[in-house]
Amino acid sequence: MKIIEKIKIKNFGRFKEFTLGFDKSLNLLIGDNEAGKSTILSAIDIVLSGSRSKVENFGIDHLFNTDVIDDFLASEKKYENLPILYVELYLNDQGNKDLDGKYNSENIPSHGILLMCEPREDLSKEIKEILEQDDDNFPFEYYSINFKTFSGESYTGYRRFMQHLLLDNTQINNEYATKSYIKTLYHNSIKDAEKNKHQNEYRKHKENFRTTVLNELNERITDYSFSVRTNSKANLESDLTIKEGNIEIENKGKGRQCFIKTDFALQKNENELDIILLEEPENHLSHINMKKLIQRINESENKQLFVATHSNLISTRLDLRKAVMLNSNSSQPIPLIAIPEDTAKFFMKAPDNNILEYILSKNVILVEGDAEFILLEALYKKVTNEKLEDSEIHIISVGGTSFKRYLDVAKLLNIKTAVIRDNDGDFQLNCVDRYSDYTEDNIEVFYDTDNTISTFEISFFKNNEVICNELFLAGRKTLTVQEYMLKNKADVAFELLDKKADVLVVPDYIKRAIEWIKA
Repeated sequence: MKIIEKIKIKNFGRFKEFTLGFDKSLNLLIGDNEAGKSTILSAIDIVLSGSRSKVENFGIDHLFNTDVIDDFLASEKKYENLPILYVELYLNDQGNKDLDGKYNSENIPSHGILLMCEPREDLSKEIKEILEQDDDNFPFEYYSINFKTFSGESYTGYRRFMQHLLLDNTQINNEYATKSYIKTLYHNSIKDAEKNKHQNEYRKHKENFRTTVLNELNERITDYSFSVRTNSKANLESDLTIKEGNIEIENKGKGRQCFIKTDFALQKNENELDIILLEEPENHLSHINMKKLIQRINESENKQLFVATHSNLISTRLDLRKAVMLNSNSSQPIPLIAIPEDTAKFFMKAPDNNILEYILSKNVILVEGDAEFILLEALYKKVTNEKLEDSEIHIISVGGTSFKRYLDVAKLLNIKTAVIRDNDGDFQLNCVDRYSDYTEDNIEVFYDTDNTISTFEISFFKNNEVICNELFLAGRKTLTVQEYMLKNKADVAFELLDKKADVLVVPDYIKRAIEWIKA
């Protein structure tokens, strides 16, 4: 099995310096917008393709890190200080001596391939003349584009060391992307002898159509005639498509197209793909098809998968320990492999959750029920005189039994987390002793220390008795107002929010939680 063990990036996309090791089977790239997920997939795709034209189509000026270029232009603009760009893929030992060598930034014997963009020495005079100009003109056009193995040999797209496919579901309506996808799958599903036969037979059929079917029409036309294109842009590969049943993939809905493309790529065939790069595979998929897709990915064999995703379902069902957290405010990746196994398995099997929202947050208040979630935004405004949406604080309802699972993640990622929970009649046991392993500075548990005030609803009634009686006392025959509130938690919370949000008294333990998370 051929795999990528590590990537090293310098001045490519949003990364000035970036290194990340990979799992041999599955790598989940998660993070907020502009965190670099797509950058990593593009970097891998370009280096594996060995395609100079692909780099030129992107444009070196668009591949280079913009901050590095700005820093250089703000400096003395010395030729010897011109930045370089490279992407190195460190591979496992594939028994190919052409891949083995020290032609890499670490200068140590390794197997791998790389893209290098650097100033052309033979054009140094022209480059220096450009740099002496007063305007901010960076000499992108004077950079070389080289694909090298770690032995120092050049390679191109005609000599690929690994078979790969990039499937970008954000480009689902892009005709060129669809054709490129089908062409790549065709190349990786067919033997060389079959390919030559297919092309020959296809050309013969087109010629036969011209000389027979079109012949009668052309005999009626003088000077000109109808024909069929036979050039390189009108060949078998350009005309190929994929069908499901009798319907071509281009005529399927967006969601079905996404599913078919990914499912087809993951299927086993004689010429296996080594690497599959999936950009937001969840795009346009229904919940059911998302689960089917996850099952397909889990069943995939002998392929190394890289998945950039915003989906909670994909992130958890495919094992959080395979995920790498990327942050738009930092170039340092955080592998989640250290998450305890039982916590990772919990999220695989638990009902749909908000773990990805949690991972991407800086400050979080965790609550255990719908009532707390409904009211907490109003309580936050009451305590701080500010709107919650203007803060960097997220409220997530997770259920009381799940708190410790989220706190395992908080310990690893240093997410500031306030837990608001019921004491359930014994605050020492349920709120102190139970969280004795979570004493980090970024974690705090808040609760009522009066064991008779065992739940949020009881606490809220004690602090807002007049308001609660006003809203809920009328019509009570057998249940007290407090009992009614306990049996109708979400409905009660919504009515309190709707009619009395501005005058509610915030229970002390909730007030302390809000003040702590905001500090």
